[in-house]
Amino acid sequence: MALVVCLKTVTELRGKGDRIAKVTFRGLSFFSRVLENCEDEARFEQAFRWPIGSQVNGDDMLEIQVFNYSKVFTNRLIGTFRMVLQKVVEEGHLEVSDTLIDDNNTAIRTSISIEIKYQTMDGRVKVWSDGEFLDVPDDCDGTFQFETDSLLSGRSQSSGTSPGRSIHGIPTFRKTGKGVFSAMKLGKTRISKDDHKKGDDPAILDAEDLDRKVMRLGGGVDHDTISLASVTAVTTNVSNKRSKPDIKMEPSSGRPVDYQISVTVIEARQLVGLNMDPVVCVEIGEEKKYTSMKESTNCPYYNEYFVFDFHVPPDVMFDKILKISVIHSKNLLRSGTLVGTFKLDVGTVYSQPEHQFHHKWAMLSDHDDITAGCKGYVKCDLAVVGKGDNIKIPHKANETDEDDIEGNLLLPEGVPSERQWARFYVKIYRAEGLPKMNTSIMANVKKAFIGENRDLVDPYVLVQFAGQKGKTSVQKSSYEPIWNEQIIFTEMFPPLCRRLKVQIRDSDKVNDVAIGTHFIDLRKIANDGDKGFLPTMGPAWANMYGSTRNYTLMDEHQDLNEGLGEGVSFRARLLISIAVEILDTSSAEIMCSTEVQIEPVSNISESATGKMEEFFLFGSFLEATMIDRKIGDKPISFEVTIGNYGNQIDGVSKPASAKKKKEDGGESEEEESELIHNSSDEGAEDDGDLTSVPSTPPMKPVITDRSEGKAEFIGRTFAKPLTKMVDEHYGPPRFPPQLEYYQIYRGNCTAGDLLAAFELLQIPYDDEEIRRALIAVHDFAVPQIKIGPAGRTALPPIDGPTDSDRGPILPVPLGIRPILSRYRIEVLFWGLRDLKRINLAQVDRPRVDIECAGKGVQSALIQNYKKNPNFSTLVKWFEVDLPENELLHPPLNIRVVDCRAFGRFTLVGSYAVTSLRKFIYSPPDKTANNWAHTARLANGYMALTNGTSHSRPHSRPISHPSGDILVNMDPEPNIKKMDTVVKIDATTDAVVKVDLNEDEKEKEKENKKKKKKKKGEEVDEEEPDESMLDWWSKYFASIETMMENLRAQEAALAEAEEREDLEIAGESAEIKADDFPVKGTKLKEKSKDKKSSKDKKKNHDGTEKRPLKPKVDELVVYNKELEIEFGNFEDWLHTFNLYRGKAGDDDDHNVVDDDRIVGRFKGSLCMYKLPLSEEITREAGFDPNMGMFQSIPHNDPINVLIRIYIIRATDLHPADINGKADPYIVIRLGKSEIRDKENYISKQLNPVFGKSFDIEATFPMESMLTVAVYDWDLVGTDDLIGETKIDLENRYYSKHRVTCGIASNYSVHGYNVWRDPQKPTQILAKLCKEGKLDGPHYGPGGRVKVGNRIFLGPTEIEDESGLKKQTEEHLSLTVLRHWEEIPRVGCKLIPEHVETRPLLNPDKPGIEQGRIEMWVDMFPMDVPAPGPAIDISPRKPKRYELRVIIWNTDEVILEDDDYFTGEKSSDIFVRGWLKGQQEDKQDTDVHYHSLTGEGNFNWRFVFPFDYLMAEEKIVISKKESMFSWDETEYKIPARLTLQVWDADHFSADDFLGAIELDLNKFPRGAKTAKQCSLNMVLKEHELPTISIFKQKRVKGWWPFVARDENDEFELTGKVEAELHLLTAEEAEKNPVGFGRNEPEPLEKPNRPDTTFLWFLSPLKAIRYLICNRYKWLIIKIVLALLLLIMVGLFLYSMPGYLVKKLLGA
Repeated sequence: MALVVCLKTVTELRGKGDRIAKVTFRGLSFFSRVLENCEDEARFEQAFRWPIGSQVNGDDMLEIQVFNYSKVFTNRLIGTFRMVLQKVVEEGHLEVSDTLIDDNNTAIRTSISIEIKYQTMDGRVKVWSDGEFLDVPDDCDGTFQFETDSLLSGRSQSSGTSPGRSIHGIPTFRKTGKGVFSAMKLGKTRISKDDHKKGDDPAILDAEDLDRKVMRLGGGVDHDTISLASVTAVTTNVSNKRSKPDIKMEPSSGRPVDYQISVTVIEARQLVGLNMDPVVCVEIGEEKKYTSMKESTNCPYYNEYFVFDFHVPPDVMFDKILKISVIHSKNLLRSGTLVGTFKLDVGTVYSQPEHQFHHKWAMLSDHDDITAGCKGYVKCDLAVVGKGDNIKIPHKANETDEDDIEGNLLLPEGVPSERQWARFYVKIYRAEGLPKMNTSIMANVKKAFIGENRDLVDPYVLVQFAGQKGKTSVQKSSYEPIWNEQIIFTEMFPPLCRRLKVQIRDSDKVNDVAIGTHFIDLRKIANDGDKGFLPTMGPAWANMYGSTRNYTLMDEHQDLNEGLGEGVSFRARLLISIAVEILDTSSAEIMCSTEVQIEPVSNISESATGKMEEFFLFGSFLEATMIDRKIGDKPISFEVTIGNYGNQIDGVSKPASAKKKKEDGGESEEEESELIHNSSDEGAEDDGDLTSVPSTPPMKPVITDRSEGKAEFIGRTFAKPLTKMVDEHYGPPRFPPQLEYYQIYRGNCTAGDLLAAFELLQIPYDDEEIRRALIAVHDFAVPQIKIGPAGRTALPPIDGPTDSDRGPILPVPLGIRPILSRYRIEVLFWGLRDLKRINLAQVDRPRVDIECAGKGVQSALIQNYKKNPNFSTLVKWFEVDLPENELLHPPLNIRVVDCRAFGRFTLVGSYAVTSLRKFIYSPPDKTANNWAHTARLANGYMALTNGTSHSRPHSRPISHPSGDILVNMDPEPNIKKMDTVVKIDATTDAVVKVDLNEDEKEKEKENKKKKKKKKGEEVDEEEPDESMLDWWSKYFASIETMMENLRAQEAALAEAEEREDLEIAGESAEIKADDFPVKGTKLKEKSKDKKSSKDKKKNHDGTEKRPLKPKVDELVVYNKELEIEFGNFEDWLHTFNLYRGKAGDDDDHNVVDDDRIVGRFKGSLCMYKLPLSEEITREAGFDPNMGMFQSIPHNDPINVLIRIYIIRATDLHPADINGKADPYIVIRLGKSEIRDKENYISKQLNPVFGKSFDIEATFPMESMLTVAVYDWDLVGTDDLIGETKIDLENRYYSKHRVTCGIASNYSVHGYNVWRDPQKPTQILAKLCKEGKLDGPHYGPGGRVKVGNRIFLGPTEIEDESGLKKQTEEHLSLTVLRHWEEIPRVGCKLIPEHVETRPLLNPDKPGIEQGRIEMWVDMFPMDVPAPGPAIDISPRKPKRYELRVIIWNTDEVILEDDDYFTGEKSSDIFVRGWLKGQQEDKQDTDVHYHSLTGEGNFNWRFVFPFDYLMAEEKIVISKKESMFSWDETEYKIPARLTLQVWDADHFSADDFLGAIELDLNKFPRGAKTAKQCSLNMVLKEHELPTISIFKQKRVKGWWPFVARDENDEFELTGKVEAELHLLTAEEAEKNPVGFGRNEPEPLEKPNRPDTTFLWFLSPLKAIRYLICNRYKWLIIKIVLALLLLIMVGLFLYSMPGYLVKKLLGA
């Protein structure tokens, strides 16, 4: 059945442009080709075909949209044509012309003409053969034209044969049904390059849309599918990949998994507030952890590491909110005040690349005041690790502080850095169909008490979002509650919390239970594109599914109602809508708080949810198979329900509105599915196609193990047979079916593969036609062998007797059966390791059996496993017939048996090698010139060594006919005519050092001197003195190089991606494929040339822009295990794990199940086709007994000295309650164990051990080295933090020479002393001898010839006394370091290195517990002993003394009002301390009563401290608390804090301002107070900075700053200070006093008379107050007083006098 639409023309178009049409039927859209520059008429003349599963109804719609096409912007719609197909159904063929309508449904002038054909099942309309759609000729004599190319490239070859053919590729996919997906996988429908050659216009396939629609239509795709692979691989008749079945066996999301979340809080900056004591709180879900408190600073440095362990289902984990908040002055008594918080959900972190944010700044906001803006930043690392995830942790050793906060915000990619506040409105209208819980016992009890049968649910809705919860009111006793309420959340937008959880709960006095849960992913209801919209949804019904409705008191599936796992039964549906509005925080009437609000909303109209219609649902069950044994013997009934319809328990009285959703014991469909899915197993693929025959049921092969009586289920798979209808022709490309691998599953795990092909033939079929097709395919694949009549296997007779259980068993016919060849498989038996006990008995005499395709070989018997677990006979072989095609090779089984007494055998363990591909031997191609090899190696070198190599990726060999090749290590190549040169640019230091000639060195020194002179006071970093350098110098220099390389790699990756994008853009812009790559390569070459010339320039000047790194010999730091870098060292010896027992059903596929491993078999395989060419066997020294395993060492026991260097561990999992650990090292090898318990490191998660350990071992008995880190405990046993295991034997025997790393330079003394007992010349001679190479021949002029390569290098060496000697060691070392360039035998030799290994703990499988940096050296005991171990003990911090003299302050803001005068003044003093040593803070004396903000101090602070130069950190050792057992060491950046305060006598002192100077880089002080400004703080990045460690002495003015009410920085004063740094020795020689004390006292400051304390000398104070200011006022007051007194006395005595006078007394 098919519908074909031929789109002919569109006329009367307006304007001129590119046009494209989109034709849609049943939700599946095709695009036409693009017509360029057409004016009023567009002639498409294109046909589209829909193969359909069910008949076309009269009311099906066809829609055609015509667009103006644009390459850049979205296409603009011109008009739409819609048509009901009723007439087509009746007539089967129709031609139509009609006008289009625009968006507003009004007709426009543009008209369209189309032709429609419809072919029905019963052939009422013309039945056309497939030939019109796939070029399949009808002749069946075996000459087929395979249409491989067209199918693969999505393009038909003959582009214009008939309207039916030119469907431009896409319907060809349609025809291939499942091929749609194959096509998707082939290239995400990127238009492949060769398409452009065909001159077709690109057909545009809306891939995602298609994918989704096809998934949803289920049966809407034609089921007579062809798999793409069968067309591509029809020659060999096998699919080129193991196809996975259509079913997806997802592990149930409800199962708890282990997660570990690690959070490192590094520091905080720009916290809002003055002189605070901040604490950072990290909260995940219910768990909280706090950092320590830092006193009086608003840029505290913590560097504290927290780990949270969870064992929960993924959904629960990813919905948890991770909250980082800063709290000010929290202590035991008070909870502190919240400064600001930042929150995101764990899922956001997990979805980041590498599952982590590294060194990002979280922006804090205040949730009580959304108008406030940013409250500061916290720098942190977040990582979420699940089982089996490995995290790449950037190296810890020397981290440069990123000062660019804005550029490193903690936000996922694509989220703007300025997030706005928004309100999220969740409107809850009503719910329906709540489960009636009145069938339970409780109901009857209640009825007995109350006497009425009320509804037994009191529902309310709980909405959770971003860590906040909102609840509606409770509707008492209602199955159909109506709320009409809205819940409002206020949160930043875009939110970093992705899901909103809506839950209907039943309110209960005791505990509320969930009725149903629905999650809404905000990203799915929003669009951030140009025509985007904020999250918007509904009003819509959200259907909730959960546990079944069998009302018992305890519901065992309650967690389904909580949203864990997929619900099986309809619970309720809820009418809800969501809207978001961005807030304008500047408006006045805004609510400041982010509390959740609940408000009523108006009712929604009935019609909003669609009108009620009656439907009839019919479901039929054919059979049910493989029902779980537990319930198999009980009566089983089926129930088909939609919503509550059909529900046997609750039944349905017709509710008030239509049920849109269905529910059928298993599938709950999201949002918009309109189809009925049924979950009976048989129909899972095609619903409702009862009319169509081609809807083939998937076959379910079930594999059982029938060995011992009762059959046991092993697994099952799903296969879709290829269906042949009566009217189809049997022949390529669709038939015969081809062999494919089908993955067999048991539960959620894979249980094997089935190689099979399935087809379903409609009866009657033509035997002869099928036989001819099979023979033809066979002849095509194997042209030289013609098949006689005997090889033609017939199909079984249709009516013959069959065994009902098994069916007739016949051989596989030739066209399908693979072609076999003779192979020889050689097996190298090396030994067995770590065999565990079997049934409590030890394995004593094991043997290995190898079996493949029914043939096999047995190893020799190991007579005494304890004494020597290696085999005596090394190589055995067997021959076997295997398919030509490598993909079809059967697995090879390795079984280990233990031979017990009396001829009994016990199986120890087994291993299946699934792919033999890597063991296939291909003879070396003698004709190919070695050249290509070298060039390839030189170019692939970077890739090989992860960018750590010193060669450049663009070295191009210049080929010459002469045989020798000169590998020149000199910057200036002196090319001789006869030699060919591989130019290896030397840009990294290590090589440069070897290369620079003497005179260049001189030049370099002169340059440096000049530089020093020029810069005047700035001293450049001096050349390091050899005696100063130690191993750590090398280590830190190497880490820097590694970081640079990583950065360069990232940049290169980004560049490559960019280039790829450009190429894709180029392709879509249709550059002709022929000239495109040429252009590209030219461009690349140009850029390369530019680069290399730049590099050269850099080298020869010796003075680059970059500050010259001091020349330090380096090693290679691998940020992973060596094994990963060098393929497990399985260059010839492979390790196979032996398993025992059944895999658990719920094992993850990617995590090895360690409990099942019972030992390891070491050996190797080599397979090759017979006969082998004679050249190989004729080679000199060929040992026929060893077969292909020539020149491998003996496996006799050997004694080896193992030297283990442990440098440090990072990110250890905390083991103590205080969130820290006390780690120490334990090393185990065989029976010996070293416990370094007394040297534990207190309370440290990043301990630096710096130790080496020696152990003697005998291979093969002791070959597995375990390095473990334990946590020391005062009481009780020590706990294992984590351990790593290293297989030393594989390393020892590897060709990469892992015994001792090759150093970058050869020196006989100093920090880089050669530590291998064999010198480079000896190593080279040995390698040449083993590889049967000619050489080494040392020539004059510093050259050495090995094979046909010539290397150059220096020939002199200085000994300790400085004398120069002639030596060939440098030359040999040069060869060794480029050994991989030697033809035939070359491979990369391990450089001197440090590897980083993850620590694992068996209790938490698959989750890293930290990492350890280390390396291992191995020295055989039969050669001279090595020298003493290198000293790598941790550097002791150097003792320094910082002297800070506070001379003066100026313009300090005035805080106090004078009691008497009301004048502004301040009592100034300055406080200072070094970060981390707040308790040692020092204060100057007080400059009282400053009226201008000027203060004079002449006061000296003295700060002694310990400093690590390499890490630029101060080291502090102190007890954490009074209960601590011992001191803890902290490393913190060297920062000096100076603060200015106003002293108060009776109240707390007032903080005025502060400045923090990073002693490694701080702005130079201003010369005068005037020049000192706020910019020195604000624009710190732009100003030149200095380091006190280089400058030693600095004097100048610096600003004090504080934040005002608007959180802006303001200048609160200036300080003139002098900083002087001395080493401890210098400080001892000339000591100074603190303050103004002896020795070297400072003179007293010259302060104005106003600066004293009034209550110490009150008279002085009065004198000043009176004399200076109020002199006249006081005189006036005194006079007035005298006058008053006189008047008073006069009045007082006058009456007496009068009386006396009158009486005349």
